[in-house]
Amino acid sequence: MTSETYPLGLRVAGRLVVVVGGGPVALRRVRSLLDAGAQVRVVAPELVGGLAELAAAGAIEHRARAYARGDLDGAWLAHTATGDPAVDEAVAQDAEVARVFCVTAGDARLATAWVPAVARTAVEGGEVTVAVTAARDPRRAQRVRDAVAGALESGDLPLRRVRPREEGVGRVTLVGGGPGDRDLITTRGRRLLAQADVVVVDRLAPRALLRDLADDVEVVDVGKTAGNHPVPQERISALLVEHALAGRDVVRLKGGDPYVFGRGGEELEACRAHGIEVEVVPGVTSAVSVPAVVGIPVTHRGVARGFSVLTGHEDIGHLPSGPDHTLVLLMGVTRLAATAEALVEAGRAPSTPVAVVEDGYGPRQRATVGTLADIAERAAAAHVRPPAVTVVGDVVTLSPAWAAHTAGDSGVSEP
Repeated sequence: MTSETYPLGLRVAGRLVVVVGGGPVALRRVRSLLDAGAQVRVVAPELVGGLAELAAAGAIEHRARAYARGDLDGAWLAHTATGDPAVDEAVAQDAEVARVFCVTAGDARLATAWVPAVARTAVEGGEVTVAVTAARDPRRAQRVRDAVAGALESGDLPLRRVRPREEGVGRVTLVGGGPGDRDLITTRGRRLLAQADVVVVDRLAPRALLRDLADDVEVVDVGKTAGNHPVPQERISALLVEHALAGRDVVRLKGGDPYVFGRGGEELEACRAHGIEVEVVPGVTSAVSVPAVVGIPVTHRGVARGFSVLTGHEDIGHLPSGPDHTLVLLMGVTRLAATAEALVEAGRAPSTPVAVVEDGYGPRQRATVGTLADIAERAAAAHVRPPAVTVVGDVVTLSPAWAAHTAGDSGVSEP
């Protein structure tokens, strides 16, 4: 298949580009040319407001008259958008004689150059530029451009650097992956993951995303389970530092949010102590999202006006004990009985509703509900196991699982 065009980029910085016409199309082109550093001469009897402002500020040269032969002298590129076919054709003919490439906005058949639909996606050290031409169909080109740009932004298309880094030190990004579903990571987190050379991943991170990585991306599994920490936190931080100092881009992929019991602050401090650039990309914390997926809002007007989040290993005696304050416990399944007893001793009523939500957004997702007086027994009978989030407070009564419980069911809602 042959094509009448040879795609390339033009470096116009410091070079003269002549734009004939003073309307909205000319304004768009002039702004793009100025962004690229071009010297711009505009030939037109009158200018729209934006062009007039640029001329008044001295940003462009304005020849306030109709186009005349000689206006292209010294130009590297010409662009005509007058709306007058005869003028556009004259500019194109003069450009051909002068061996200057010419874009004709009114009639692409006269052109020797075309302006593609362009999208720019920022990457480390610069940008990825997508330029689309579509058989002289600008709207089709724009739609294709937008689709490709969207896939680049989301990380569905590869953005990873291939050429070696010019400088020696890489960077580290702490990415919150959300509660586990691959669709709940942020767009920025997904894009940075697609650029990583090394991914250091937690057990509860959205691991399905790892299947999309290139074969040569190194994946380091540092997942922890209750009572089993095969890679201590100090070693995890050291791994981030070692890979970054070796010139690699590292993503620390976590479940939830890096700063909600994710040890993100410790990892950031370790990297900065070695002069390594660190970015933190927030994630959807399981403390809010996992209760939500089973119909429990952590706050609700007239029911709860605040909430606290703790791990199941923390002292809960100092927390507000009123019925309008929700308590969310992470990693608390093994100490559920002791926690319930401590909350009652701290002033919570034994009848306070409780929900234990297992594997939020995962295949084992279910909610077990009860009260502080009986939730430990109910959870044991249902063989509840981590990962799970425990919610204590009247907001639990808003969930379908509680409605089923009060109707006489077991108090366990299956997926």
